[in-house]
Order: sequence, then structure tokens, then C-alpha cells
Amino acid sequence: MSTSTRKGGKLQSEIPGLSKALCLKLLNDLEKGKRPVLHATKCSLDNSIYNHKVGYLTPGGKKVATELNVSSVKKMSRAVFMLEILLRNIESGAVNTKRELYYMSKGETKNTPMLKPLDFTEQGESDETIDFLCEILECYREEFNCYANDRGGQTYSQHLVVTETLPDGDTAVVDLSKLGTSPFQPKNRPQNLKLSAKKKIDFCLIVESEGTANTLVANGITKRHNCIVMGAQGVPSNAVRGWAKLIQDQLDVPMYFFGDLDAYTLQNIYRTLKAGSAASLIRNQDYSAPDVKFLGVLPEDIKRYDLFDYPVKENDMQEVRALKKADDALKNDPFFQDKRNKGLADILRWLYKNKRRCEQQAFFSVNPKDPTMPEKIIVDKIKRGEFV
Repeated sequence: MSTSTRKGGKLQSEIPGLSKALCLKLLNDLEKGKRPVLHATKCSLDNSIYNHKVGYLTPGGKKVATELNVSSVKKMSRAVFMLEILLRNIESGAVNTKRELYYMSKGETKNTPMLKPLDFTEQGESDETIDFLCEILECYREEFNCYANDRGGQTYSQHLVVTETLPDGDTAVVDLSKLGTSPFQPKNRPQNLKLSAKKKIDFCLIVESEGTANTLVANGITKRHNCIVMGAQGVPSNAVRGWAKLIQDQLDVPMYFFGDLDAYTLQNIYRTLKAGSAASLIRNQDYSAPDVKFLGVLPEDIKRYDLFDYPVKENDMQEVRALKKADDALKNDPFFQDKRNKGLADILRWLYKNKRRCEQQAFFSVNPKDPTMPEKIIVDKIKRGEFV
């Protein structure tokens, strides 16, 4: 992520200085006999603010204080231990995944006996430490050169051209129309990409199921329409969220999300894509696409297209939890409480009341003899403005 284009968080060049100041503060407090305290941004729903003019969830003023005591000494010591490893990444330009950083920390404790008390038993512990540091310094883990595995975001278009600036300063140009049946796979450093269009692009369709996105493309949607089709592959990864944000900002094309009609999709997938999440309040500015509209499946689509829907099963714990979460979201989530999102809240309310769901693939039942029928319905819904 280029430090010259970053909008939120901290510039990478600032992090070493901020880290040094943090460690000196801890050391000075210890030398004075004071208990050091670390203050971290509280990344939770009760510290989330939503303003439709901004378009994504932002953090409020709440902080979580961690004071040095018997129960917190390991947490604070691990934070300093991991910070040193991460700072080496910045200094050397090395890049690692969270999994690799976990094993790097294991190597440090193995080779330095005095560090053994800080050893992480499981990766989840080191992951939490990295997140803790990001919340203290209000920076992204990408600024520590820590990246998640790329997942989702397979993208197709006959008119999109991507120019990537490589680490050594060279550029690579990818014309998506020249990839044949292969998709373009965005990296989780989308800010290094510049987008252009050979021809005006009419819309971008983000499909929850990567398989369904592939089917639509295989059946010719990108050849019949000047569009971009992207497969989200479930809950959007940072790569997908940053990529969608890039398309929104650089191409200024209408963007639509096509996914299942269920509480999980609306809250965990679509809301995260559009406005971010409470767990990533610090990074939502660069990893959300507020302009994305919910194309469906909509409740009214079930009757209009005679779609197959079915009740949520009592033993489907994920759906049951999602419905309970829906009730909580309607009462406490600032995104669904905002009056500009009343249409989305109404869908969530319908789902909670009726306890039914309808999958995006149900559009393939409308006319099984016509493989392009789902495409026709999608395009018609866009033209008729049947989205929220």
C-alpha cells in the first residue's frame, strides 16, 4: 500500500517513530515506579458510528485500557515482543502472513530461552497480539507488511484494464479481455493498482457465490453487457473489500451486490462489503464500498419470479444465530438504524419475522431451459431500479 495514497490509519513511515515513543513511555513509567497503561481503540459495535454521508462504520471515542498487573503482564510483554518482529518487516521490506509471523515468533522463543515465557501456544494468540498493536497505533496490519491470504474477488470483464505498480517501481498491465476464461485475482494491496476502461462500463456486479459468478461469465454476461463481474466468495476478504473500493473510486460505475436472501448474507457479507464491520473500525475507510446497492434476492422477488424459498431449520445453528443477531442489529446496529438504510432494515425485519431464506441460485429455476435467464433477470432488475 503506497504511503503516498493512504487515507486512513497511519503512514507506514510514521509507525517506527510511534512505536519507539510508545516503548519509551512504557520504560519511563517503569523507571518511575508507575504502572504503564496501553490504550487501544475499542473495535466493537458499541463504539461504532455510522453516518450515511461517510458511508462506513467509524470508531467512536471509547478506548480499552490495559494496565500492567499480574494478569496483563504477558499480554503487554507479548505486544512489545511482536512489535519488534513487525518493525523488522518494515525496515527490511519483508512481507509475511499472520501464520508465518506466528512461526517466526516461535523461532525467536526457541532460540532465545529468556523469551520462552512469551511463547504463543496457538496462532490465535499471536493474531490477537497483532490486532492489539494495530488498535493501539491505529494502523492497518498491512502497514506492518502483514497480509492475509488472498481469497475471493475473481473478476471478469471485456473492458477493464489494470495497471499494477510493482515493489521495484516497474509496472505491469493486465487487460482482462485477454485472459480467456481465467479471472483476474486482486491482491490485498489494491491501492497499488490503477484502473481504466477501454469502453464505458455500465455496471459492476458483485456475486456472493464465486461459482455463480463464474457461471454467469461462462454463459456470456460480460460479452453481452459492458460490465464487471466479481465473485465475493462469502464474507468478503480484505482483498475483495479493497478491490470493490478501488472500482468504486476509480471507475465511478454503478455497483450491485447479488446474493442470498438470508440474515447472514445481509449482515455479515453485504454490510461488511458496503460499510465495513465493527471488528475493523480502524480500516473501514479503505476497505468498504458505500455505493454498492443490494440487488437481491429481495423478498418481493420470491413472488414476482415464483422462486423456491424455504424455512430456516431449527438445527441450522448458523442461520438461527444469524436471526438472533438480526434482532440485535435492528435494535443496536447504527448501520441498520440509520434512516437512509430503512429499506435494508425492512429486509432484515422481514427475515426475522418470517424465518425464511431464498438462495441466489433460485433464479436458475425460473426457466431451466434458458441458461441466460438469471442474467436477464439481473439486468432487468438493474434497469427497472429494483434494488435497495
